[in-house]
Amino acid sequence: MDYIFSPWRYRYVSGRPREDDCVLCAKLREQDDARNLVLHRARHNAILLNLFPYTTGHLMILPYEHAPRLGDLAPEARAEMMELAARAEQALQSEYRPDGLNLGLNLGAAAGAGIAGHLHLHVLPRWVADANFMTVVGETRVLPEDLARTYERLRPYFAA
Repeated sequence: MDYIFSPWRYRYVSGRPREDDCVLCAKLREQDDARNLVLHRARHNAILLNLFPYTTGHLMILPYEHAPRLGDLAPEARAEMMELAARAEQALQSEYRPDGLNLGLNLGAAAGAGIAGHLHLHVLPRWVADANFMTVVGETRVLPEDLARTYERLRPYFAA
């Protein structure tokens, strides 16, 4: 059996909110944007880094409203989410120059939502061959940049 130690995950698994609370809502309530990797707060949504990214630069657009489905959000929140997705696309293109981008929603646990009760839009840069043998065979992701550095690089794009 192979073991890969990831001590940075302990903060996540040991610091979870009460079962009746949403970890995403808790992050937004804290107002400590740097610690919670919140890049931008708009009127209805925030942009933050994914704590468990698939690739460097993996962002999430998170509505303030705790809702499981797009249809449950106010129309203004849905519209703003798309505007923020375009802004995230521009920031990632400018800073990382990826070969492509994935944008996606996982609605419900069966669709892969890790936090099924609070929808969020993933925006992540992709490069040719970024799903290499480590991911495919070793079931391990290798990220070339830590989250603090990614935050530093992307924060200026959302400061205004």
